[in-house]
Amino acid sequence: MLREWLVTASEPAIVLIDGIAMLVILYATLRAFVQVVLMGVLRRSDGHHRRSLWLDYGRWLVAGLTFQLAADIIESSVVPTWEGIGQLGAIAVIRTFLNYFLERDITEVRERDRGGHEAPRDEPA
Repeated sequence: MLREWLVTASEPAIVLIDGIAMLVILYATLRAFVQVVLMGVLRRSDGHHRRSLWLDYGRWLVAGLTFQLAADIIESSVVPTWEGIGQLGAIAVIRTFLNYFLERDITEVRERDRGGHEAPRDEPA
């Protein structure tokens, strides 16, 4: 009885969270696409604007991946077979690695940008 309730409750939650992830990723992709087109039309393609655009896009993708991972975690509680658990585990590992490396890249670029925009310091003679 408890298992049936768990399956019944988790299925709509999984679909809802996956839907949220899809909307987040779709919104971010459309937004990035429009910004790329505008950069081309306005001929504003300096490195700072491009970097800012891709950092912002990366942050949205991390959010989408995080939602997808949340749905995977819920789904793992109701998968009845070892084969299903293995497939879900593989998907979760891939999403986790994507999320990790994307966040690491965002952090590296942000730190590089901070370092490049600091005021030059006077060095002692």
